[in-house]
Amino acid sequence: MDRVVVGLSGGVDSAVAAYLLKKKGYDVIGMTMQICVDPATPWEIEETAAAKHVADHLGIPLLLEDFRSSFRREVEDHFVAEYLRGRTPNPCILCNREIKWKALLHCAEENGAAYVATGHYARVRRCANGRYAAALSGSAAKDQSYVLFLLSQEALARTIFPVGEYEKPEIRRIAEEAGIPAAHTPDSQDICFVSANDYAAYLASRVPERMPGEGNYLSASDGSVVGKHRGYVHYTVGQRKGLGIAAGHPLYVSEIRPESNEVVVSDEDVYGETLLVDGVNEMGLSPDELPEGESLACIGKVRYAHRGTPCRITRNGRDSLRVVFDEPVRAITPGQAAVFYDAQGTVLCGGWIR
Repeated sequence: MDRVVVGLSGGVDSAVAAYLLKKKGYDVIGMTMQICVDPATPWEIEETAAAKHVADHLGIPLLLEDFRSSFRREVEDHFVAEYLRGRTPNPCILCNREIKWKALLHCAEENGAAYVATGHYARVRRCANGRYAAALSGSAAKDQSYVLFLLSQEALARTIFPVGEYEKPEIRRIAEEAGIPAAHTPDSQDICFVSANDYAAYLASRVPERMPGEGNYLSASDGSVVGKHRGYVHYTVGQRKGLGIAAGHPLYVSEIRPESNEVVVSDEDVYGETLLVDGVNEMGLSPDELPEGESLACIGKVRYAHRGTPCRITRNGRDSLRVVFDEPVRAITPGQAAVFYDAQGTVLCGGWIR
């Protein structure tokens, strides 16, 4: 009987993942993590208690891993640094590689488990070239393969995604029928360490001495000053609401200039056809299959909610790509991830938008 360590968050997806694995005959161990520096953080106390409740209901042991210092260093500090650079980071992607899977694989080694599992909506696919890759799940609405593009070959080779074949309503139905306590737990929407989704307040609590004050809005058409903003960290490329400019027509953030604390706004929505990607991680695509200067047709996503647009990627260096989309894409945002898929929904590679 194979042993598997399942990351339990206390939510319905991970609970059903553990339930499905146990039903298939796996020897299941649950694992949950402490990640917030403040041990009295209410949501973390609630999630730990919920995970314990689920583990007790399923009759599986639950391990608690302390990753608070690693989370602060690898995820929160990076989040702060990126915002101060005028970029818009996605901390969940780094957390998956640097925290969640490291914790899962560590627990697997310590407890003789062959596999690890989570409640992510994704699939693991073995490609014709022998490489492992994340792939689109059975749920277009909930698919999370985008946030998994940084996982290593070692991690993917040992990963199971039990809920990857299902739609979310099916998962809730399974939970209800199994009497799982988390059956009606609402989906989490915000970044876990940012209260009320207020990024600027979080930054002010971490680096008050580096918070920018008021600065100028500049017109994208002629560079003229068209108003005052609250500080560039309050804005992201493509943003339309909350600008506070009485222009009589919609304005969109087209560029952020952290060095001068200026935010450029445009009369037109922000679309682009080209971008550069750094920090590339290959999944289904072997580095040898795309030599420098060579290009490949695929489908690119520039943010989690982007449905994907056909494009061509060209190797621009060992870990860099130049991307040209077949049609304009809205709000290509520095700091976000660009992830590239083949026609079958397999993640070929991904990286960070420069």
